Amino acid sequence: MSGHHGHGHANGPGHTNGPGHTNGHGARRFERPVSRPAGVRPLGSPGIMGVDYEHRVDFDRLRSYRLDRAKAALEASECGAFLLFDFYNIRYTTQTWIGGALGDKMIRYALLMRGHEPILWDFGSAVRHHKLYSDWVPDDNYRAGFLGFKGAVAPEGGADLMKTAVDEIVSLLSAAGLKDAPVGIDIVEPPFLFELQRRGIRVADAQQHMLDARVIKNQDEIMLLNQAAAMVDGVYQDIADALRPGVRENEIVALANARLYEYGSDQVEAINAISGERCNPHPHNFTDRIIRPGDQAFFDVIHSYNGYRTCYYRTFGVGWATPSQHDAYKQAREWMDAALDAIRPGVGSDQVAAVLPKAEDFGFENELAAFGLQFAHGLGLGLHERPIISRLNSMADPVELRAGMVFAMETYCPASDGSSAARIEEEVVVTDYGIEVLTRFPAQELFVANPY
Repeated sequence: MSGHHGHGHANGPGHTNGPGHTNGHGARRFERPVSRPAGVRPLGSPGIMGVDYEHRVDFDRLRSYRLDRAKAALEASECGAFLLFDFYNIRYTTQTWIGGALGDKMIRYALLMRGHEPILWDFGSAVRHHKLYSDWVPDDNYRAGFLGFKGAVAPEGGADLMKTAVDEIVSLLSAAGLKDAPVGIDIVEPPFLFELQRRGIRVADAQQHMLDARVIKNQDEIMLLNQAAAMVDGVYQDIADALRPGVRENEIVALANARLYEYGSDQVEAINAISGERCNPHPHNFTDRIIRPGDQAFFDVIHSYNGYRTCYYRTFGVGWATPSQHDAYKQAREWMDAALDAIRPGVGSDQVAAVLPKAEDFGFENELAAFGLQFAHGLGLGLHERPIISRLNSMADPVELRAGMVFAMETYCPASDGSSAARIEEEVVVTDYGIEVLTRFPAQELFVANPY
């Protein structure tokens, strides 16, 4: 690796990062060889408009698929109903969305009872909108509701918001003959839980069942995930063009946000921008640090298109890259490729976790301290869905990988210089024949942006 000092040729014509990075004719290899059999078409990422001349996302099929999966999960559980506060579970069952600003306020909730269509409580004005434009459930199933903005309206005050809400839910359960069955809840405010218990409602965990329902994606979900990833492919080209000494981390964040919303993103959840000495240890944020020549810099773009998320890291050298930085990147890539090579239907998540480095291999005392650096997490309506694959949990509780799972695989390697580090993330779809990689911006070797 001593020959990779940079000075303008780290990404020059014919450059390689060592064996295995060319196509056999001296040209650089930009992506992993695909495992797709001959004659099988690649996953589609068509334009995002609705058109009459080709099949794209079928939203009616998507809505039916998600609700059917949720109903099947309820039927397979011990519960008579699911009471859902998690924004992504609400979207999965009711096919409604009112924006991320209310996602952590615990004021929207949905009730899915056996044999019934979902009932949604929402802001009153949103209810009127749903009745006009989201008519896949009866009008009466959209209801005004409000629980107090996580205690901003005191639950014991004269409004009795929690009691009124629980009274209505108990009445519905009783009318459906389900009052004596457990009610599954995903997340809940303590005052709401206390009121349910006061009314004698037995509470169970619905989140496990809902995450099981959401784990297998249909063709429409996969297409939306692929379209979301394609947007980030373009954003990384913009970042590569802009990544010069003198640019601040927050300016890259602003650039990424603007570009994503121009593309049609419905929520930019976070952009991590990390450079120079901030790369090690990994802080998972961004600052106003000025990026300097020779820095290593990595970014994570987390956004959603029609609800479906990306989690997509890429690492760059700025102007040039040192041997230490190249070595760290090569190691992170080797860990990534070993993990991707292990993924196929029928494999246990413990088998994938076993090829990832141990915490001690990259400077941590145990797997808990190192969690989040060498792992995979499911992607869908939520950023962290099933499966979660890591040495922390998968050895003791493995799950079988199945076609239709979509997750992001992450690796991280600190450099020997004590401050730089490489971070790579690939989004993959498990298929009948292996995997398809959705993240297409070059990552087989360290990309040096704007080399001198």
